[in-house]
Amino acid sequence: QVQLVESGGGLVQPGGSLRLSCAASGIIFSMYVMGWYRQAPGKQRELVARITSDSSTNYADSVKGRFTISRDNAKNTVYLQMNSLKPEDTAVYYCNARIKLTSPGFWGQGTQVIVSS
Repeated sequence: QVQLVESGGGLVQPGGSLRLSCAASGIIFSMYVMGWYRQAPGKQRELVARITSDSSTNYADSVKGRFTISRDNAKNTVYLQMNSLKPEDTAVYYCNARIKLTSPGFWGQGTQVIVSS
């Protein structure tokens, strides 16, 4: 079966950093577009960053210059390095894997990120 296992969330002060990891199994990882999404209470889930099989990337305007998505195909893992964190970044962060953008793909369980003093 397909599994996406996330880790790295937690509580951090404004201006701090976190690195999220998502380890995939049950898929040919190198063929998938990987993405990070987030959902804050009372808000819709939104795309944070995406990376294709050839490592092309896209970012939400709100995180450009602060977040970096990367992948290690040898480890079947995608990362989200989050720097200069703001309270507005507080959300549950989800990992997604999909072959094409028109399909829902697979989702991880989510990991909580809280940015607060």
